[in-house]
Amino acid sequence: MDSELAEKAKEAFLDDEFQLAVDYYTKAIDFDPQNADFLADRAQANIKLNNFTEAVADANKAIELNPNLVKAYLRKGTACMKLEEYYTAKAALEKGSSLAQNDSRFTKLIEECDKCIAEENNLLAKPLLPDLPKTPLTKPIASVRPKYRHEYYQKPEEVVVTIFAKGIPAKSVTIDFGEQILSVTIDVPGEDAYHFQPRLFGKIIPGKCRYEVLSTKVEIRLAKAEAINWTSLEYDNEITVLKVNVPSVSSQRPSYPSSKQTRDWDKLAAQVKMEEKEEKLDGDAGVNKLFRDIYLNADEDTRRAMMKSFVESNGTVLSTDWKDVGSKKVEGSPPEGMEMKKWEY
Repeated sequence: MDSELAEKAKEAFLDDEFQLAVDYYTKAIDFDPQNADFLADRAQANIKLNNFTEAVADANKAIELNPNLVKAYLRKGTACMKLEEYYTAKAALEKGSSLAQNDSRFTKLIEECDKCIAEENNLLAKPLLPDLPKTPLTKPIASVRPKYRHEYYQKPEEVVVTIFAKGIPAKSVTIDFGEQILSVTIDVPGEDAYHFQPRLFGKIIPGKCRYEVLSTKVEIRLAKAEAINWTSLEYDNEITVLKVNVPSVSSQRPSYPSSKQTRDWDKLAAQVKMEEKEEKLDGDAGVNKLFRDIYLNADEDTRRAMMKSFVESNGTVLSTDWKDVGSKKVEGSPPEGMEMKKWEY
């Protein structure tokens, strides 16, 4: 099933349906999480969607699983360059180049990295202000206060805040985490200190929060205390907090696929509850593990039935009976009280 999903992902990628490719690769990875090729290929699709942070994460995981996978280093280097992480990009590209001799793609990208690093160093070496005239001025000169742009995005379990500050020494950055407070101070000698101290939209777990000072930015990862969707970074008492899980993959599929074989699914539902209780898995994670175990231990006909029913029904039916689904198209069957909709990309 995982290989057929990967083939569908490749077809979608070639048709420039990059989000569809990401979703198919995600399903394939759910069935085979140790497949480095799937992760590296999903990284490529994420690059096409400008999801560069996600692409780096996929490439890093692929490298962890297979340190000799050349394309993983290429994708990591490409994504890091888009994030202006030129030193990290160059290190990844040089490693990939050493594994793939005479590959001109690495040579070209390394040259681009060197050029960007040189430009960045030249910019940092220039004085912030030109030489001031020696004659008295009629008006006082206001002190120059650095202004750093920031933005954020979120995942189900964390919020990632990025402060775009280039060339800041790590020792000049102080970050503290409170129950619902983020405190950032950037104090560079010779400049006015920069302070950013918002009251956050939701509560966080200070002990699980972390940050990293990079060459072009400060990246802060806030561990959510509750599974809620943050509609903004900062708290607003006029905004109603919705306690809903933030989906990690954009889709409209129900949490628990249903089947026309009610008797079998009652048994599966009980097994899912047992898996979640024993391993403390939530929602889709428990279901995915159960289905993966069934698939790995099944015969060829059962695997074909699972793949065909799941794909054709848009994720709402999962049958193990090839005799039942092999000769017909499997129609979607949403759970009671839910409406069937086709995925749109």
